[in-house]
Amino acid sequence: MSTAKLSKAVEALSALAHEGRLSIFRLLVRAGREGLAAGEISRKLDILPNTLSASLTVLAHAGLITSRREGRSVIYAADYGRMTNLLGYLMEECCNGDAAICAPLAEIAAKAACC
Repeated sequence: MSTAKLSKAVEALSALAHEGRLSIFRLLVRAGREGLAAGEISRKLDILPNTLSASLTVLAHAGLITSRREGRSVIYAADYGRMTNLLGYLMEECCNGDAAICAPLAEIAAKAACC
């Protein structure tokens, strides 16, 4: 595995290794590609605006979310490509050829598949 891939994975996992940031990311994943305004995220998760801002900055720096301006609002959305890359990285060579290890993970992925 390349050092760059490892570094990106560590950065993303570090960003998600916080209850508030993980909650924000999960909410944005569920919100879909249209995303949510910062104020709506704050209300839905009952997070103070300054805490939310800091968390969004960490998630954006890790490449897990994107933002765009719509009028006076900033809309945040999960970066599904980055999420897929991270999950793929975690699954690469996970079982070293032992199907008994990866089979349960494949079952989880199949149950979670939404498309």
